[in-house]
Amino acid sequence: MDFTPTEEQEAARELAGRIFADLSTHERLRAAGTGTDAELWKALCAAGLPGAVEETGLLGLVLLLEEQGRRTAQVPFAASCVYGVLAVARHGTEEQRARLLPGLRDGTAVATGALPAPGTVAAADGRLSGAVDWVPWLRDATHVLVPDEERALWLVRTEDAAAVEAVELTAPWSAARLVLDGTPGERLGGAGAHDDVLAAARIAFAGLQAGVCAGSLARAVEYTSVREQFGRPLSTHQAVQLRAADAHMDTEAIRVTAYEAAWRFDEGLDAAGAALTAAWWASEGGKRVVHAGQHLHGGTGADLDHPVHRHFLWGRQLDAYLGCGTELLAGLGDLLAEGDL
Repeated sequence: MDFTPTEEQEAARELAGRIFADLSTHERLRAAGTGTDAELWKALCAAGLPGAVEETGLLGLVLLLEEQGRRTAQVPFAASCVYGVLAVARHGTEEQRARLLPGLRDGTAVATGALPAPGTVAAADGRLSGAVDWVPWLRDATHVLVPDEERALWLVRTEDAAAVEAVELTAPWSAARLVLDGTPGERLGGAGAHDDVLAAARIAFAGLQAGVCAGSLARAVEYTSVREQFGRPLSTHQAVQLRAADAHMDTEAIRVTAYEAAWRFDEGLDAAGAALTAAWWASEGGKRVVHAGQHLHGGTGADLDHPVHRHFLWGRQLDAYLGCGTELLAGLGDLLAEGDL
């Protein structure tokens, strides 16, 4: 396996990094509240980054999401790319791709996913009924990918939903409750599409968590290098060094498992186990890293308005999203029992 970015992937990552650094500042994030930064989303789409994911693959998306995570940028980039661009490109019919992808590429259409939602939505004759308690970025979405009780995937226009009720999550992800009552939907993909999209989502959001953790750790390193205690910087104390070192190792574990899973996915290899592994590290390791980031800031870390607290909120949200640690381990255990690992 080779995780070395291609020229196209590296160029896209550098461009994304510049845009996020310029526009996703602490002041702009405060002004955005819990909603999307519309100007940032417009800039990303104008740069062609959502559409570039078709060429750079899931590994390319993971690299871009690392840059988003470093800045905790409030845009539906991960959701629209994995539940929209990649899902339609891989599982849509030729007609669906021609109709849906142009809007998803240029940002005039935004997709999100109500995954996982087992047993909460029923489908009959192309119409869906049920509710999903929270869906990230639903307030911004034009389309939502919904699994029914048989794990078939349906693409629903949010304007057709019975209700989209705003809810607040731990992280400011512009979420809402989705209510369907005989809502029309169009089928996306066939057997296996649900598991493929869920695996891609777990890998993508693990990449986002790698960025969140890297950003949290970078802030902690910067703070402890200038903050003094007993006449010397905090960073010179062994306990601080050990805590930061542990956080660094966890961050690298999240990153490398996400890279491996994305590479396997792009190469057409079985990525089910790798996706669960990446998601487990994102859940368990990510939780440890963002707690360490808060801790290493001392009393400053308790300030809810401090930038490091935003990393803490994102890290805890990603800890539980698409499966917490124990649930993911159970999934890995099932694969072992079935002889698929």
